[in-house]
Amino acid sequence: MTNHWNDIKNANVVLIMGGNPAEAHPVGFKWVIDAKIHNQAQVIVVDPRFNRSAAVADFYAPVRAGSDVVFLMGVINYLLQHDHIQHEYVRAFTNAALIVDEGYSFSDGLFSGYDAATRQYDRQSWHYALDEAGHAQRDDSFSHPRCVLNLLKAHASRYTPEMVARLCGTPQESFLTVCQQLAATSVPDRTTTILYALGWTHHTNGSQIIRTAAMIQLLLGNIGMPGGGINALRGHSNVQGFTDLGLLSQSLPGYLPLPSEKMTTLASYLQKATPAAPLPGQVNYWQNSDKFFVSLMKSFYGDNATAENQWGYDWLPKWDKSYDCMAQAEMMEQGELNGCLIQGFNLLAAFPDKNKAVRALSRLKYMVVIDPLSTETASFWQHHDEFNDVDPAKIQTEVFRLPSSCFAEEAGSVANSSRWLQWHWAAAEPPAEALHDGKILGNLFLRLRDLYRQEGGTAPEPLMAMRWDYQDPANPSPEEVAQESNGRALADIYDDSGTLLLKKGQQLNGFSELRNDGTTASACWIYAGSWTPQGNQMARRDNADPAGLGAVSGWAWAWPANRRILYNRASADSQGKAWDPQRRLIEWDGARWQGIDVPDYPLTLAPQQQAGPFIMQPDGLGHLFALDKLADGPFPEHYEPMESPLSDNPLHPQQRHSPVVRLFRNDAASLGEAADYPCVATTYSITELFRHWTKHALLNAIAQPEQFVEIGAELAEEQGIRAGDRVKVSSRRGYIKAKAVVTRRLPRLMIDGKPVDTVGIPCHWGFEGTARKGFLANTLTPSVGDANSQTPEYKGFLVKVEKA
Repeated sequence: MTNHWNDIKNANVVLIMGGNPAEAHPVGFKWVIDAKIHNQAQVIVVDPRFNRSAAVADFYAPVRAGSDVVFLMGVINYLLQHDHIQHEYVRAFTNAALIVDEGYSFSDGLFSGYDAATRQYDRQSWHYALDEAGHAQRDDSFSHPRCVLNLLKAHASRYTPEMVARLCGTPQESFLTVCQQLAATSVPDRTTTILYALGWTHHTNGSQIIRTAAMIQLLLGNIGMPGGGINALRGHSNVQGFTDLGLLSQSLPGYLPLPSEKMTTLASYLQKATPAAPLPGQVNYWQNSDKFFVSLMKSFYGDNATAENQWGYDWLPKWDKSYDCMAQAEMMEQGELNGCLIQGFNLLAAFPDKNKAVRALSRLKYMVVIDPLSTETASFWQHHDEFNDVDPAKIQTEVFRLPSSCFAEEAGSVANSSRWLQWHWAAAEPPAEALHDGKILGNLFLRLRDLYRQEGGTAPEPLMAMRWDYQDPANPSPEEVAQESNGRALADIYDDSGTLLLKKGQQLNGFSELRNDGTTASACWIYAGSWTPQGNQMARRDNADPAGLGAVSGWAWAWPANRRILYNRASADSQGKAWDPQRRLIEWDGARWQGIDVPDYPLTLAPQQQAGPFIMQPDGLGHLFALDKLADGPFPEHYEPMESPLSDNPLHPQQRHSPVVRLFRNDAASLGEAADYPCVATTYSITELFRHWTKHALLNAIAQPEQFVEIGAELAEEQGIRAGDRVKVSSRRGYIKAKAVVTRRLPRLMIDGKPVDTVGIPCHWGFEGTARKGFLANTLTPSVGDANSQTPEYKGFLVKVEKA
């Protein structure tokens, strides 16, 4: 979230699209209701289903699953055509006025630089035109034909209300109502907040969907504003903490990139990780990458990391390709992985194409599962009737199950959607043989290191050099790990004037104290400030809110720097005055930035110096044109899902699907067509069951005892299906059987002149737990993913429905 849950109450318009917070985030949804009741906010829901959020919204518009970019680009076209943008904000704070290089083009569904042989783009042409000094050229009059704003106008012009209705199935009048509500917040004293969840991320173009929404907010002037922002609703703390702490295959903690095998030296890595500023005078905060990285390496390797050995750079793994879940399944199936350690993750229920996942796991020599619950992954080799129709005798994988503790049985921090780190304390000890995750991992580490000492082995240096100086090495405490993430001084630290800031051994106050000379250590630079010399900031519980804007800075701690709204410099105009005096976050007082939130701008950097507010971008600007950062284009473009009810793409028939979609050759044969599978299926969550966990709890199993799917009334009538009938839902990959819930919440849509039905599939059931056995929903989903995030497609694929 750029903003936070409490801040939703400040919005004038709440757009919920790609999520259903009333059902999936029922506690946080109270802030939407607060906005509606106390701020007279208009709540809009755009979704394939008339869901629980829609039931309390002021307006609902249906949309075909997989057509979100069309809808959102249609909004952008409307805002530009009707001049409903906040001009001063757009000119000063976005790259709208910058001029794009002449080599850039878009034609027939392809951006410049496409290589059909590699199915990749050469992104060199997706840059700014530069002047003699090497700076980006700009035209503040917006008259240059290749300035970003004019290129965007041309690109978006195809997304007319007629095209939105044709591809999304949204009635034109409904679409225009949404546009008008959003356009009303293009003024300084009104804001829209946009809320999304997995309904956007779980698509082959999920990254571009989310970016399109962010572009809308930039045009409206809503990024950095109270009641604004583009806000991801995390389903549980693991999701936010997962990315914060670098558990993605090509990431390090604090969103630092993991080096590739082509970066053979620390210098080559830092050159790539430290962007050059295309405009003069910018903050360009990633110029501090060397401080973040060296401090991380000192945290990893302690005294073993020295300037002479590049701070242990050679000990880090280097990637040669992505090792996302789709790649891992492919490698397992091809026999390229021997073993797999799975911690707190139900792989069989989460990987795309459950049957491929079974084949993949069956090729392993061993698998270790660390989990407090009995999962389908740990039992993948067992026969469970047609729910998991396997022959155990043919599966040779040796499975080790290590029972761990659940969140209530250990102390630690919870990282929620708002980027808040909230400390909690253990309520009970883990039962029976279960151990805390830290104790399991600590023992594994020590035993592996002992084996290397005794027997040797390939490349022992990374393991042997690791710093591991916990009070109990076999059981690192959560408090020790949290302090390690914050970081500490390894020597006395002085400021530029020679004043002593920290003594050796003290906890850091924040990431501004990090150094690139080996005198500081921090395992996650964005968490610096969470456990300071004053103690555990995550344990604070002061919810005072004197300004009434929800910026409760004394409650827990938010990364970075306890900042509650990211890019809050953009909440003030070019002169440093708040756009909306009634919602003042920070302002320039003539000498420094002051306010109720922690300024995300250097405190004494005057507005007159014209450094952009988006300090994590090298040019300081919000990007309407994304330069070379995304694999599938600098502007969003609609491509049909890999399984589409349409035979072509009306926007460019010769380019039906994304040319760079994540797809392995062997998986292409498992994709279906509308002639055999005419319905669009989408998966989702329900309140009574939380992913695949709470089906183990008796009360939850009683509340939702049996697997069901939702089908529209028109489809049910044609198929002779009544409510409560058992139905079979099939895709090219397999089938599931469930009870039918016949509902008008899933309207039949007219897509390109053809009726298309949507099938809703809750994703909670499986063959383990207290609830009745059911089918894993990902039995139906295709193994195809987003070109940027590699997130699989769970929200828009093809199925057929028939009576079981």
